[in-house]
Amino acid sequence: MANSRALKPPAALAKPAASGNKLTSAPWWPWLKRGATAAFFMLVAYLLFTQARNIDWQEVLTSLQNYPVGLAWAAVLLAVVSFTLYSSFDLLGRHYTGHTLGTPTVMAVTFITYAFNLNLGSLVGGVAFRYRLYSRLGLRTGTITRIISLSMLTNWMGYLLLAGLIFSLQPPTLPEGWKIATEHLRYIGFVLVGMAAAYLAFCGFSPKRTLMLRGHEIELPSLRLASLQLLMGATNWLVMSCIIYILLQQRVEFSAVVSVLLLAAVAGVLTHVPAGLGVLEAVFVALLSHVMPQHELLAALVAYRVIYYLAPLAAATALYLVTEARAKKIAQTSKA
Repeated sequence: MANSRALKPPAALAKPAASGNKLTSAPWWPWLKRGATAAFFMLVAYLLFTQARNIDWQEVLTSLQNYPVGLAWAAVLLAVVSFTLYSSFDLLGRHYTGHTLGTPTVMAVTFITYAFNLNLGSLVGGVAFRYRLYSRLGLRTGTITRIISLSMLTNWMGYLLLAGLIFSLQPPTLPEGWKIATEHLRYIGFVLVGMAAAYLAFCGFSPKRTLMLRGHEIELPSLRLASLQLLMGATNWLVMSCIIYILLQQRVEFSAVVSVLLLAAVAGVLTHVPAGLGVLEAVFVALLSHVMPQHELLAALVAYRVIYYLAPLAAATALYLVTEARAKKIAQTSKA
């Protein structure tokens, strides 16, 4: 869930200062901004290159060759569905705040930020990019803060609901040495369901409809909007689980895949993972290596990272350039 610090826009991404500001009026300022932008995209290119270099492509290709063509395309299609669904989260924010940006623009911004969020972290993708892009498109800082708050709540309240149901009804069998037992996970599931229900009750029946967050007034969503948040958020986590389920060639029960994916989202907090493995890979190997060979698990997860992380990042980088150019054009038109 979003915390208050994460919602404060970085100084460099805040709305431009008045024309009289000595810093922004300095002749070297535009060159500094261009240099920073160029450095950032060099970092993105380096990220794509290093991740691609570290992947055993022969292993991935061998694994993919074993998939029926229909299943492979189904995984790609479901990734498109997931990104489309997540990109609709900010449409809830548009309804919530009442701003007038068009649907394609809002979904493009959300797609870009989600792809960068997956690869570079929430502060860069989920927060900083949203502030930058939305502010360049004319939205005020307070409005952007409310959009980000609602989007993060949509994602994580959906997680609470789905994880609570899965952990309480069909918790995975945890390996020895973990800091929690399967029964403890079941109790955690009950708590998570209670938290999701409490959020709905708070939005539906709280007499106080506004909260203050760092000087910005945050209005509680309606019960209908909060219910839609939980539904959309939980559905997106399910779609992500379906992608992995397909890439595992349906050799693992779907409920187990959902459980492990949800557990991987918090595994970094709950337990230590082996060095050299990502959290996602470590948790899947720890919990499912008794179901299928480890190298096949890792090959499927590498394919998942290519489909769900790297390919969207490349697309988001190109779309970001287009969005920046469009935002610059809008800004120039408004000044004319």
